[in-house]
Amino acid sequence: MRVEAVDVRYSYGPNLPDTLKGISLDVPSGSLYGIIGPNGSGKSTLLRVIGGVARPCHGAVFYDGRNISELSPREAARQVAAVASGEPVIFPFTVEEIVMMGRAPYLRPLQSESAEDITHVAQAMDRTGVTHLASRRIMELSTGERQRVLIARALAQQPKVLLLDEPTAHLDVNYQVGIMELATSLAHDSGITTIAVLHDLNLAGRYCDRLAMIQDGQVVAEGCPDEVLTEANLLDVYGVRAVVARRPELDRPAVFVISGSSDGDGKG
Repeated sequence: MRVEAVDVRYSYGPNLPDTLKGISLDVPSGSLYGIIGPNGSGKSTLLRVIGGVARPCHGAVFYDGRNISELSPREAARQVAAVASGEPVIFPFTVEEIVMMGRAPYLRPLQSESAEDITHVAQAMDRTGVTHLASRRIMELSTGERQRVLIARALAQQPKVLLLDEPTAHLDVNYQVGIMELATSLAHDSGITTIAVLHDLNLAGRYCDRLAMIQDGQVVAEGCPDEVLTEANLLDVYGVRAVVARRPELDRPAVFVISGSSDGDGKG
């Protein structure tokens, strides 16, 4: 599913300045699209607008040409699924119960799960590698295992669009790579348009098909990783001096930060 954001503006209040200042994006169907930028630049807010959780005060978001504001909550939940950053785990549900929650858009009130629902849950757990954890309590799992469970819950929704907010935060390297390889597979093999907010520039450069670099609520660079992850952009947007080399085995850019900017303004 193609996702378009057209001149999107968003503010958290009528008397507050815009957090998003006229952002336009065009995300190809079945791609892994990364949103990067300094803290406070509007990345997570943009993801919430793309997912229909926050409504822009100007502009619109389209799924295959249809304005998402026209979708009912149930219909929207069948189109897009999201995994939030640092989602709290409060109740001791089992992994299988957590993943089954993803079937809510397909169930009527008080309706029991059908054989089809159980099948989709089993497939989602298998795809994310958490089947062996099905009977475990979510609170007993490591951070990396929980993240895979939450992605499984999202997949149980059968979404056409998957939104991931900092999916590799607080994970060790092995889990970071595993999550990004899973996201790549979901996009390229299953055709789920996947949009991820990322802080790790090397993961973004290695795995994403395209990147949007956000600064102060605006897109300052957009394109393939080579076009976005440049030394000039990193200095201007992040305020760091870096060397951008090339990974010959992957044909992808690699970022090596040397120091902060010489004027010490600490941009970002």
